Amino acid sequence: MKLFDMTGEVALITGSSRGIGKAIAEAMAAHGAKVVISSRKQDACDAVAAELNAAHGAGTAIAVAANISSKEELQRLVNATVAAFGPVTALVCNAATNPYYGPSAGIADEQFRKILDNNIVANHWLIHMCAPAMIEAGRGSITIISSMGGLRGSTLLGAYAISKAADMQMARNLADEFGPEGVRVNCIAPGLIRTDFARALWENPETLAHVTRVTSLKRIGEPEEIAGAAVFLASRAGAYTTGQTIVCDGGATSTGGGT
Repeated sequence: MKLFDMTGEVALITGSSRGIGKAIAEAMAAHGAKVVISSRKQDACDAVAAELNAAHGAGTAIAVAANISSKEELQRLVNATVAAFGPVTALVCNAATNPYYGPSAGIADEQFRKILDNNIVANHWLIHMCAPAMIEAGRGSITIISSMGGLRGSTLLGAYAISKAADMQMARNLADEFGPEGVRVNCIAPGLIRTDFARALWENPETLAHVTRVTSLKRIGEPEEIAGAAVFLASRAGAYTTGQTIVCDGGATSTGGGT
């Protein structure tokens, strides 16, 4: 038995034109999955799909741009996936928004709502667009990319942390709802990863110094270091794992680096 083989799986990954989402798409394609690349910009999606098709064979990946804030665009994304490859069997809700960095008193209402809409509501929409086919088939994996921010307080990323904590609860709720039908739902909670999304954090010398000091591995993470957990959850290897949050943070939430 090849525990991590994803041959025959149809993987839809949002926010997959760069960063963690791209790394997950690359890993799933390498393990045999058909992969749908999606983010807001079609040209960026096209470029990643072309890379995967060149590396793993024509027909491995397609590119479908979609804005997660639009329910209609998400439904079009799912429809395009089904038309190309068949029903989604491995959904990864990776795309997220964080338009504000600072204390909670300073966040504007529209910024707060955007974070909650894109990081919670959009995941709810997309999951319930894909879940019926999984339930009918009696199998499937749904993974939400949360954050270690959802596990601890924050003076600078408060609304974002709230949304990521909610994603963990969504996974627990849906694991119970979908479990009897053979569909698994989990979260991955990364620490600080070297992505464009987190650039404001790791390019700040003080923030970077603090994070590396209180992280057991004394460094920040790389996107591909999250991809392995995603393959685990979507493959036979994770067949008995559901309702969980896998924390991939270099030890930041375990010992605080021994400080």
